[in-house]
Amino acid sequence: MDRHGTSALVVVDMINTYDHPDADLLVESVREALPAVTRALEAARRHGTDVIYVNDNFGRWRSHHDELVTAALKGPHAELVEPVLPDEDALFVVKARHSVFYQTPLEYLLQQQGVGHVVLCGQATEQCVLYSALDAHIRHLDVTVLRDAVAHIHPDLADAALRMMERNMGARIVDVDDMDW
Repeated sequence: MDRHGTSALVVVDMINTYDHPDADLLVESVREALPAVTRALEAARRHGTDVIYVNDNFGRWRSHHDELVTAALKGPHAELVEPVLPDEDALFVVKARHSVFYQTPLEYLLQQQGVGHVVLCGQATEQCVLYSALDAHIRHLDVTVLRDAVAHIHPDLADAALRMMERNMGARIVDVDDMDW
């Protein structure tokens, strides 16, 4: 599993305003994944694993962590955000595109923390999680995707994305309760 250093739980786009075109398709899947995401956060924190939130900036180029959280909590589905809010130890990286790595400082942050294994949870499986897993793989990071802690817009594409991550990127696909932190 972890050839290159310690692990970090990367929480993808869970601080969400849910006011975008695909939100109606995504919300129910987020509801289903939310208990597993919260268990992943609890387990990572309990084991001293770094928790790194990487989140869209909602097109707010002057935003920072607190402003994004406030906007999400004012959104139509604050109940999906409240259980997964970052604690005071969480790290936070803002992104503008699908991959958590694309033009963000995440790669540098992982190097500084000695992280060689990223554990992905969040949304959306067939978009941001898939592209992030690919970018982690091409950076020679070990990748685990928490199957029950990722939400999707299109179930068929999410299933295909999980198979692609496992087959083409060597990602481990496991449920949260089977994760060896």
